[in-house]
Order: sequence, then structure tokens, then C-alpha cells
Amino acid sequence: MALVKNVMVLFFFLALIEVSFGVVYEVGDSRGWTNDSSIDYKSWASTKEFRVGDTIRFVYNPIENNVMLVTYENFKSCNSTDPKFVRISGNDSLPITKPGHYYYICGVPGHCEVGQKVDIRVPKTSSPNPSLSPSPSPTEGHAPAPGPSKSSASSNQYFKHLLAFQLFIAAGVLACFAF
Repeated sequence: MALVKNVMVLFFFLALIEVSFGVVYEVGDSRGWTNDSSIDYKSWASTKEFRVGDTIRFVYNPIENNVMLVTYENFKSCNSTDPKFVRISGNDSLPITKPGHYYYICGVPGHCEVGQKVDIRVPKTSSPNPSLSPSPSPTEGHAPAPGPSKSSASSNQYFKHLLAFQLFIAAGVLACFAF
């Protein structure tokens, strides 16, 4: 019985360690998501190694800014009329669930044009962070939005993995107290 308890405790701690491997990237680091033209989001993104399982976090003043996921064409032209999604909370965490390019802009007039846009590139060849199981590669073109979007298939898969993990943790905790 003691062996079973020790094994369950070991699995519990291994599962906790596994969750901590995903990296949270705050866009713009301490300066956040702002229309300050001195921040070069292209340079910021180029210094990061984004992987499946990581989280992109946008921190900004919601009265003055927003976050929009757009197509490559709309990213290049700063067109905010047809976003894939819009976030307005001022503190938006978006999990990366698949490899691909994620094009974000601020939809407030003039902000994208002064540089408030970022291209998050998640290579297909990068090994995923172990906090999520690998997802199938997206079809050619632009990847679906991380987290909730017009296509909720990827977010449903993410939440299924999260639920399965939570059930595993709960079973481990119950097993520890049962013995």
C-alpha cells in the first residue's frame, strides 16, 4: 500500500512539473501593448522562440487599445475591418495551440500604422511544450486563432486536455489521502 501511495505522489508532482513548462510571453515585455512608436514589436518577437503550449499575453489600457487577430493581408495593410477575433479586456492571455503565424494588430485608428502590430511565428518543426499534447498541423495558409475564435475546434481540444489533466490530478490527490 505504501508503494502505491508513493507512486501516486510521484505522478502528482511530475504532472505539476509538466504544466510549468509552457512559457508566458508578455507582448512588449514590461512596456506592454501600446501605440508608443518607440516599441518595435517585430524586434521583440524575433528574440522569442514561441512553441505550442506557450501563452501570449497582451497587457494594455483597454480604453486606448485592443487586440485583433487578423489575416496576413490585413496585418500588412493594417486593415481592422474583418478580424478573426477582438479582445478588449486589457489583460488577454492567448494560448498557442497549433504551429503557424498569428498576426495581431491594434484596431484603434492609427495605432497599427505606427507599429502596434506583432507577428507571432510558431514553427511546425519546433517541439511542443509538454503542457499540451501535440495538435495536428493546420492546413496550409494561416493558422486558426489560439484560444476562442470563429473556429472553436482548437480551443475545445485545449480544454479537453486541461480537463483530463485536472481529473488526473484529482485522482492522485484522492489516492494519496485514501491510503
